[in-house]
Amino acid sequence: MKILHLDANHPLLIEQLNALGYTNHEDFTSSKDVIQQKINQYDGFIIRSRFSIDASFLDAATNLKFIGRVGAGLENIDCDYAERKGVTLIAAPEGNRNAVGEHSLAMLLSLFNKLNKADKEVREGKWLREDNRGLELDGKTVGLIGYGNMGKAFAKKLRGFDVTVLCYDLKPNMGDKNATQVSLAELQEKADVLSLHTPETPSTIKMINSDLIKGFAKPFWLINTARGKSVVTSDLVSALKSGQILGAGLDVLEYEKSSFENLFSDNNMPEAFKYLIQSDQVILSPHVAGWTIESKEKLAQTIVDKIKAKFS
Repeated sequence: MKILHLDANHPLLIEQLNALGYTNHEDFTSSKDVIQQKINQYDGFIIRSRFSIDASFLDAATNLKFIGRVGAGLENIDCDYAERKGVTLIAAPEGNRNAVGEHSLAMLLSLFNKLNKADKEVREGKWLREDNRGLELDGKTVGLIGYGNMGKAFAKKLRGFDVTVLCYDLKPNMGDKNATQVSLAELQEKADVLSLHTPETPSTIKMINSDLIKGFAKPFWLINTARGKSVVTSDLVSALKSGQILGAGLDVLEYEKSSFENLFSDNNMPEAFKYLIQSDQVILSPHVAGWTIESKEKLAQTIVDKIKAKFS
């Protein structure tokens, strides 16, 4: 088979596919239109998030057998149409789930212990001990929405703490020794922390909005290492201001990709985002929860293993 690689990844990906006898070509710079004109030459292609894969692109890929996505989600691909055309979709959530679990825990502990705020103040010559008195995670209830690879990885990391872990997932019987599956209403009643681990789907876009936030019985902390569009930023800010949300760790934002840098160069920065970047209650990172040295290798290896299992 001939495989086209559209993004740079760990070198083991091409090395091992070569060893399996596949022909591998790279094109990291051509436009989507140029790629679409030659995609019929390939049996498969591997992409991260360079551009969306829509029906017209899939129609042009007349010999396509598989799409490999070096990442967890497939929302940039018209999955229904691809599957109707008999194309195998290969993602790699197993490759970065540990990294996401660790990042989620790091954000939560940093928020509880005010580490970003304290670090900034010490560098400014301020020694404010009482103002930076932290919270302990032990005794808290952590609620997870989404209990697939990422949710399970975070729950596993929490085993070392004396916490109750609850999970809510649309699929039944997702709970395990690390988390008890409950209804959304029960999670809202009991959670001190809410952590999102959902893919981007029509049902998860704008899922965390004012109505859902108001349904929580007590103020809570929010961690989002899933997808930025799952949270209505203006509603999050309103909840931070009112105290319904005590703090937020956000690895993802609705202002991502090419539009993000423009927020700082143009005079169009949304008021909600201005609040986030100025707030001591908020920790931000640039969609790197699953982006570690180790996960780069594991993601590539997962794709190779799945291609080998399906086609070799």
